[in-house]
Amino acid sequence: MMQNWRRRIMRRELGHKALKDLRIGIDLAQFDVLVAIEAPVVQFGDSEGETMVATVAERLGIDPSRASRIVSEMVEAGYARRAVSQADARRTIIELTDAGQGIIEAVRAYKFLILGDFIGGWDKQDVERFVPLLRKFGQWPEHLEAGTNKFADDIALLAQQIAADRKQAEPA
Repeated sequence: MMQNWRRRIMRRELGHKALKDLRIGIDLAQFDVLVAIEAPVVQFGDSEGETMVATVAERLGIDPSRASRIVSEMVEAGYARRAVSQADARRTIIELTDAGQGIIEAVRAYKFLILGDFIGGWDKQDVERFVPLLRKFGQWPEHLEAGTNKFADDIALLAQQIAADRKQAEPA
């Protein structure tokens, strides 16, 4: 179940479908840049300050030249604009236009409609149990280090087994 869920999330099926059904005319990479410019705290943590191309690259974990190219595409399409930094007039910042903000809001609304309809079929008790469990489940990455420390011996044995299997598989 988890592998199937992970694959579907990695393929970003809902995001692709939203962009297609809404006939927005941009791809997911371009949409990601718009979201990175908007910088919701829930996705990027502390998003205080001005957004520059380097900020977009950092938020998305992409090369600055790729971020610059996609930002330029979004500026050209009218979904973002370049402006002068109020903190340092030598810097250029990136802001969403109303059209860019509208795209983000439309895609979010689309996702809420689809997911809301799915969850809307659940009874009240299921929803009341699910929400706190999902929050709890969403915190598992914060416990990754503790888990690897707790199971260090087991992990070492697994690594040794892989090394032994690899050695056996080597041609003589």
